[in-house]
Amino acid sequence: MNNYTNLRNDWTISEIEAIYNQPLLELVYQAATVHRTFHKPDEVQVCTLLSVKTGGCPEDCSYCGQAARYHTGITVKSLMSKQDVVAIAQRAKDAGSSRFCMAAAWREVRDNRDFDNILEMVEGVNALGLEVCCTLGMLSESQAQRLQEAGLYAYNHNLDTSKEHYEEIITTRTFDNRLDTLKNVRKAGISVCSGGIIGLGETHADRINMLHTLSTLPQHPESVPVNALARVKGTPLEDLPKVDSWEMVRMIATARIIMPQSMVRLSAGRAEMSTEEQSWCFMAGANSIFTSESEELLVTPNPRLDDDRKMFSVLGLKPMVKEKSVQTIPTA
Repeated sequence: MNNYTNLRNDWTISEIEAIYNQPLLELVYQAATVHRTFHKPDEVQVCTLLSVKTGGCPEDCSYCGQAARYHTGITVKSLMSKQDVVAIAQRAKDAGSSRFCMAAAWREVRDNRDFDNILEMVEGVNALGLEVCCTLGMLSESQAQRLQEAGLYAYNHNLDTSKEHYEEIITTRTFDNRLDTLKNVRKAGISVCSGGIIGLGETHADRINMLHTLSTLPQHPESVPVNALARVKGTPLEDLPKVDSWEMVRMIATARIIMPQSMVRLSAGRAEMSTEEQSWCFMAGANSIFTSESEELLVTPNPRLDDDRKMFSVLGLKPMVKEKSVQTIPTA
């Protein structure tokens, strides 16, 4: 096996393509070997994702049930209170989560009372000793700094797909807007959570190009979510076929090899995957899952927490315990 244990930010598209297109069993073997070099193979970080403001988003992301322009039947909900959010975060921690992510269906953060309320939520959840993550849309440099000062540990802003395919999925912002937000997050000293979605009608080349963009950033994202399209009735992509689980395995394995230190998160789409299918993802290097009290991942189905516990027991996995002070990471 080639030496994939060195951290690199100079991957070429042809190198990633060669890794991605290997016979599946060889690819998984290599990814599993890399995973065991950098991570404990029996530990999976349990993360809780909460929609603190749901629906009514002005963007036109073709996959998203929260876009105001689509008729999806999603109930629009205003920003939750800090008290309710912190209470849910405490229950999540008690249930085994070590990371708590708050999502708001905004195009971008605005400097107003709602953002002040988000900052207070971050402070409250951070005080519980959890890794605090937010996904709030586009973010300016000053806003990222305010989140860092409030105790934000990570910021999620997915690329979604390749630059070449991006305008087929979203027209209300650009691919470069995404990269600008990631730069602002990194500059503020917040860890970066950025991955993508497969099953959007993209080609294998698009998937490889997206991974190339992530793996050639000046610093790899600390967290790389790999999502399968969760088809939402009423969105333009509702009739696309279910993503084949082997495609998820291939993406996860490739991400693990080229970004070996990153947390690779098995994210949306798990509700349509069996324990056997998910086990292949863990073997290929995934070491994180998302849970929620509502059995939804934002507005799409997600496995029950009890089912995840049973799966962990069958596979010999355990929740990752992350000792964290209430300080954010230093600026790189």
